[in-house]
Amino acid sequence: MTDSRGGSTAVRDLGGGVRSVAVPIPDNPLGHTLVYVLDTDRGPVLVDTGWDDPGSWDVLVAGLAACGTGVDEVHGVVITHHHPDHHGLSGRVREASGAWIALHAADAAIVRRTRETRPERWFTYMAAKLTAAGAPEEHIAPLRDGRRRGVPGLSPALPDREIVPGELLDLPGRRVRAVWTPGHTPGHVCLHLEEEHPARLPGHGRLFSGDHLLPEITPHIGLYEDPDDATVTDPLGDYLDSLERIGRLAPAEVLPAHQHIFADAQGRVRELLAHHEERLTGLLALLQEPLTPWELAVRMEWNRPWEQIPYGSRNIAVSEAEAHLRRLVKLGRAEPVPGSEPVTYVAVR
Repeated sequence: MTDSRGGSTAVRDLGGGVRSVAVPIPDNPLGHTLVYVLDTDRGPVLVDTGWDDPGSWDVLVAGLAACGTGVDEVHGVVITHHHPDHHGLSGRVREASGAWIALHAADAAIVRRTRETRPERWFTYMAAKLTAAGAPEEHIAPLRDGRRRGVPGLSPALPDREIVPGELLDLPGRRVRAVWTPGHTPGHVCLHLEEEHPARLPGHGRLFSGDHLLPEITPHIGLYEDPDDATVTDPLGDYLDSLERIGRLAPAEVLPAHQHIFADAQGRVRELLAHHEERLTGLLALLQEPLTPWELAVRMEWNRPWEQIPYGSRNIAVSEAEAHLRRLVKLGRAEPVPGSEPVTYVAVR
C-alpha cells in the first residue's frame, strides 16, 4: 500500500519516521483526512485520527498495519483541533491501545461543553443565531419543527493531556513543538517537527499544519460556535495573525490534514493574506447598502452558485460572512446600522 512521494494510495512513507494514512471522510468533497504516524521511542504517535465512521476506522487500522504497526501499539494521539474529521476516532484509538489524547486547552473546553450540551440546545442556539443573521423562515423552520439536521461530533473524546503553545511535546526521541494558530478553531495548533528534513530540503524542519495551512483551498473561518460562550471574538483576525506566525517559521515542508504535502509555506501564507484582504475589500463594495449577514452571504462569491449550496453549507457560509463582518467592524471599516432588526451592516464612508 505504500508508494513514492508523488503517489495517491492510502499510505505513504514520508521519511524520517513519518508516514501518512489517508482516512476517508464520508460524503464530503474534501475526500479524506491525512492522519500522520510519527515514530517515537515509546511507539507510534498519531497526529489527528479521522472521522468516526466504520469505514474510516477500517482504513486507519489497515493503514497502521501497512506502516508495520497496529492500533493497539499507538502510544499517543495529538489532535490539531476538535473538529470531527480530526478528533472523531480519537476515543476509539484510546480504547484499543490505552493511548493518551492531547488537545489545546481552548478546544478541550469546547469538547467538555459539547459533551454536556443536549442536542436540543444546539438546534435552539442555531435557530436563534440564524434568525439574528436575517435568515428566511423557510431556512430556519427545519430547526424548529422536528426536521432537524444531524450535528456531528456531539460526544467527542475528552483529552488526557493539554498541548501547551511554545513547548515541546512529550514525544521521546523527537522534537515536536506546539504552535498555537487560532482562527479555524480557538485552540487550533500546528506542530513543528524541528528536525532536519530527511531529504535536506532548505528550511526549518516540517510542519504538521492541520487545517491552518492547506495547499489549494482556504480553511473555513467562521464564528466560534458555542451555545454557552457569548464572548465576542475575532476569528479572522486570529487567523491572519496566526498565518504570519507560521510564515516566520519558514518550514521546509508542510504536512497538511487535507489535499497534499507542499513546500514554500511562506509563499502560501502570502497568498492567503492577500486573498483575505481582497475578500474584505470586496465585501466593503457590497456593503455600500445595508445588508444582514444572510444577505451578505448570498451575495458573496463561493465555489458554486448560492442556489446549489446545500443546507448545512449555507449555515457555514453565513458564519463565515459574520466572521468577516466582525473583522471589518473591528478595523473601523464597517458598522452596524442603529435600530435595524435583524441587524444590518454598512461600510464606513
